[in-house]
Amino acid sequence: MARPEIMGRMSRATLAKDPREVAGMFDAVARRYDLTNSIMSLWQVRVWRAATRAAVAARPGARVLDLAAGTGTSSADYAADGADVVACDFSTGMVAEGRRRHPGIAFIAGDATALPFADESFDAVTISYGLRNVQDAGGALREMARVTRPGGRLVIAEFSTPVWRPFRSAYRFYLDTALSTAARLVSSNAEAYDYLAESILAWPDQKELAALMQQAGWRGVGYKNLSGGIVAVHRATRPADSAERETRSARPDGGARGRAGERRDRSYSVSRSVP
Repeated sequence: MARPEIMGRMSRATLAKDPREVAGMFDAVARRYDLTNSIMSLWQVRVWRAATRAAVAARPGARVLDLAAGTGTSSADYAADGADVVACDFSTGMVAEGRRRHPGIAFIAGDATALPFADESFDAVTISYGLRNVQDAGGALREMARVTRPGGRLVIAEFSTPVWRPFRSAYRFYLDTALSTAARLVSSNAEAYDYLAESILAWPDQKELAALMQQAGWRGVGYKNLSGGIVAVHRATRPADSAERETRSARPDGGARGRAGERRDRSYSVSRSVP
């Protein structure tokens, strides 16, 4: 995919989220993407990644699809946990950089709204800081459900809305002013971070994203705020089909064993409204 350029300068996407513009923008920042994100987040991105990794809870032999995988930093974590990982990203530049860094992981260029995978291919699907960049987020959530096995898990890490009003105001000031200034010091494409700020401010809050997930067919939707709500990790389950529900209910534990970890973790707020 050609990288769009305007008057010889690196381009940035707009809130219209044209797929070619979004992909081209990430192509342009692939080499320094991880370093820039660490600096811009004051290294909080490592804390967020650890929380997402815990939510995915990859196990040996499990098939995990890591969407918007970028250069494969999170994919490498899931592989280290023993999972069979497929890293997928819309940016061919990111895919090329990921393959260079992690030759043992399968990287595939793909569109989250038309995933190149068969139905029920994965035990878990995860996407970090990528759903916000998809033009049709609801369509992407439905595609994720299609490729997840019944009973499988979805984990989304995404920028969200700080819950404490004074902090929310300070954070908005940072996005509106300081982020752009800092980006010009460390990023190879500072204009991409103008888009980042705009897209964060326009993105649904925690409860709104939970509702969108439910509308796409996911159930057991819950979320956990990180760094005061700057980031939220949402997780959900694809409903089991009737045959699997019967199998679970026939087990001595009523099928609770596979869900025990979720029940023990009280740190997730549960969204109970189902359209």
